[in-house]
Amino acid sequence: MDIASFSVRCLFRWASRPDQKAAHLYEERITLWRASSINEAIELAEQEAEEYASDGMEFLGYSQAFALFEPVPANAIEVFSLLRKSDLEPEQYITAFFDTGTEHESEYA
Repeated sequence: MDIASFSVRCLFRWASRPDQKAAHLYEERITLWRASSINEAIELAEQEAEEYASDGMEFLGYSQAFALFEPVPANAIEVFSLLRKSDLEPEQYITAFFDTGTEHESEYA
């Protein structure tokens, strides 16, 4: 079984803070994974996302993965994080920023 490298993007919603001006604070987080398939990489990332979200935030259950062209000798390494304020509820937020219907992506089962 060959091991390949993948990046996986997961979305989170932080718990509300008293000084928060928008209704929600969302985090987009990308991690690197070594796995035998893109589905396995997503599973690993989602397991880690549940642990990461256990303190003051919620994993929204939305993940996207990309098969890297070159192998990366790393696992569970965060390589990108973006926080965004929004008054949109999670479903509307995902539709507005990540699942607009214009993306070029494949579904893996």
